[in-house]
Amino acid sequence: MQDAIWLYRVYEVAKEFDLGLVQALFMKEKPTSRLRLSRVRPKSIIIENPPVSMELGTWEIPIEGRHYKGQVVARVYDLGVVSLILQIILPEDLTYDQLLDLSVALYSRDDLEALFHQWRDSVTSTLAGAMEPLREGKVEEDFTLFFFRGWREDWDPVPVLLAEREPVSAQLRQETLKNSFSYGLKDHAILTWDSALVHDAEGSTDIPDLIEFALTQLVELRYYDQLLSGEMNQMYDDIDRADRDNWYSRLRQYRRIIKSYMELVIDINEVTEKIQNSIKVTEDIFFARVYAAATSILRSAVWMDSIKRKLSVIANNYAMLNDEVVNHRSMLLELAIIGLIVFEVLMSLGDKIF
Repeated sequence: MQDAIWLYRVYEVAKEFDLGLVQALFMKEKPTSRLRLSRVRPKSIIIENPPVSMELGTWEIPIEGRHYKGQVVARVYDLGVVSLILQIILPEDLTYDQLLDLSVALYSRDDLEALFHQWRDSVTSTLAGAMEPLREGKVEEDFTLFFFRGWREDWDPVPVLLAEREPVSAQLRQETLKNSFSYGLKDHAILTWDSALVHDAEGSTDIPDLIEFALTQLVELRYYDQLLSGEMNQMYDDIDRADRDNWYSRLRQYRRIIKSYMELVIDINEVTEKIQNSIKVTEDIFFARVYAAATSILRSAVWMDSIKRKLSVIANNYAMLNDEVVNHRSMLLELAIIGLIVFEVLMSLGDKIF
């Protein structure tokens, strides 16, 4: 693995992918592979269904008056995520000033988005037969990773990570370097909320792969949080419309709402469980710390809590509507019983009169 700047674009494009079919479809065009961590013992990190990877090709990327070779890799995850990685290969004679210029230039430019969207659309078109479409909306995340086999000790990582030429405060420097990790003497990693620096003399990409997993989980959680927000608004509109109808139509609408949203709750609970179980770090303490830091920095727990709160609101509304339906049924049953009693009394009085 060469020194490079990895630009990630992670997209939620489907409800689910059949990775066996994904691999078969990809292999009609180019060779594929399944993600495998190189340094980790098989039972230390368990990936339930490793994503499928395929190289999309190489592009010449003009940056700051110089052309750089870019390799593009697509990685498809079973939960409906496509991760695109543009690896901008860095020349061996790169200076620190040139690296900082690249960082600043890439942070501020947005013309690469059209290329990423083109690659995304190409991938989703190829995989149309292996994916279940989304119910609504799409979510994406971007991230920048600086990968080096030969990082120089006199290079300052903070300006590069922040894409900042101006001097930064001691407090910001401390905050940026807070999540630093090192396994041996020839590697280290620094993680921030939208960038990371990984130095590994042997060229292992295990840490970038774990960061990518955290990114895909974040995108999943953001999508389902967004989906629940839309569904909750629709639920309130449905209840409001139902309340304007007569009592019989209102009960029928309530039953439809109850059925629809209980199915939604079941689906979301199933998906969130799959997200949490898609990767399990069991024995390797170092990589467990890196992965935990990545999910913490990306605030995945905040999104998960938001989903749980919204599911709780939906469940409470379900209980309220269900009570309303049950009460109306009980009232109708009571009215029917009273009617039968009145009928029996009238029949009895009729017999006595006649």
